[in-house]
Amino acid sequence: MRLPVRPPFRLDLTVDALRRLADNSVDVVAEDATFYRAVRDDLGVALLNVRASGARSIEMRATGRDGERWLPLTDRMLGARVDLRQWYERSAKIGWLRPLSARLAGVKPPRYPTVWEACAHAVVFAQISIYAGAAIMRRLVELLAEEVVAGEVRCRLFPDPTRWLAADEPALRAAGLSRNKVAHVRSIASAFADGTIRESDLEALTTPQASERLVAVRGIGPWSAAVVLLRGLGRLDVFPLRDSGVARSVALIAGENVDMDAVLETLGPERGMLYFHLLLSRSETHRAQPVRG
Repeated sequence: MRLPVRPPFRLDLTVDALRRLADNSVDVVAEDATFYRAVRDDLGVALLNVRASGARSIEMRATGRDGERWLPLTDRMLGARVDLRQWYERSAKIGWLRPLSARLAGVKPPRYPTVWEACAHAVVFAQISIYAGAAIMRRLVELLAEEVVAGEVRCRLFPDPTRWLAADEPALRAAGLSRNKVAHVRSIASAFADGTIRESDLEALTTPQASERLVAVRGIGPWSAAVVLLRGLGRLDVFPLRDSGVARSVALIAGENVDMDAVLETLGPERGMLYFHLLLSRSETHRAQPVRG
């Protein structure tokens, strides 16, 4: 199946922004750059296979029957048809951001398949480095997730709220979660399980309304809500400003004395794209560092 995309589009950069780091058993990229993702709906589990196919489309395959039903999810997950003309116009007005935006042209705003997954990531990654967060999440996925296999490809299906609720606290702590984070992730999982949070309800709300609904749940603060709105609902009009990784990335690219309020004002409703550009820039810097040992 082919899915149309709005140019410019680069699958590799978009997937990198989705999965943060390469050591990820949920979002898997093969040596030939094919992207694999295990997903589930009411009809069952499928393994998606996505690859680039020219400038205006991507190719998707899915295991099982009725594979067409996964096209809307793939479109949303990869931001395939998001119009970023305003982002390119606005980012070009910021001297230090202009070359980064040009270098990463084609990255789209990715979204996790579910808002629940965005919430779980926000809790795990809060107040620690991206590398520590990725290591903890990897152990949690190995502990809680079922494996989906198709031929030689193996992916982990991101665990749903019921699996997090059923896990023993000592096991979650052993994977690296603090006692507070265990309580927070379980509180949020309960909110999804009992219907306090419904993705469809959040989709229907304005960004401020959705943020208010999220922060009413124990374990979701303003920073976490911003990350969830951006990575779970695709709201580009939010930016998780109080993020130590963001601050370090801006300092490396633009210097110490950056007026972030002015930057965000210039970017306006496209400000969320800055988050993904800084994330990819940080990954570039990490890959360029020499290995010590």
